Amino acid sequence: MAENRIITNQYVRIDQTPAGIGERIFARMLDYLLMFAYMVGIFYLFDENLYIREITNSEYGVLILFFLFTPVVFYSFLWEIFNRGKSPGKMAFGIRAVMRDGSTPTVGAFFMRWMLLILDTWAWIGIIIILLNKNNQRLGDLAAGTVVIKERDYRKIQVSLDEFNHLRRGYKPVFPQAENLSLEQVNTINEALVRLDENRSRRIAALSAKVKEFLKIMPSGNDELFLRTLTRDYQYYALEEI
Repeated sequence: MAENRIITNQYVRIDQTPAGIGERIFARMLDYLLMFAYMVGIFYLFDENLYIREITNSEYGVLILFFLFTPVVFYSFLWEIFNRGKSPGKMAFGIRAVMRDGSTPTVGAFFMRWMLLILDTWAWIGIIIILLNKNNQRLGDLAAGTVVIKERDYRKIQVSLDEFNHLRRGYKPVFPQAENLSLEQVNTINEALVRLDENRSRRIAALSAKVKEFLKIMPSGNDELFLRTLTRDYQYYALEEI
């Protein structure tokens, strides 16, 4: 499987290789084996003490059984949320689920993967879909925007600053508040800076005022220079985190 290379908007290069179908199948089989072992253990523990019959016949029997087997029902969902996209099966085979851009999936993305897992396992639909796309994504991956990758081949690399020429080496940020900006906000600022029209000066002044109010800073000087400095500071902090 060919390696995917992505350059994010934070100027970080991500190299990742989608996990093979064999690795995914065996990882899933190991997870099913662990779930089966858990259920056998629960039945043995309670049946050994004659609790299964009592629980089933009790007023709250169904509710109690539900909580006993909740770890099995939500196995994949809970493991992936609290273990950064890795179930025990995935850990054993060195693979994990990430977003297409290499970031950690959101709770919503993990939930979508879990919801469609039943459909993926029915009639081998997941395997068929994996075989039909280059990133080895099952239906749940396609819906959630995720991909299962080989963790040993996953690399987040700070892109050479010379390559993009946005920051000089040894650059010192001017506004630490730039770290609080979102990528979408920085993209909006960049779009305003590159647009050349008769309303440019007024637009930049208005945007600068909103940004200052949002970040609670009152720098003096040229509005355009302020916005350009802010975007460079954001890039500095984004690269520093990697």
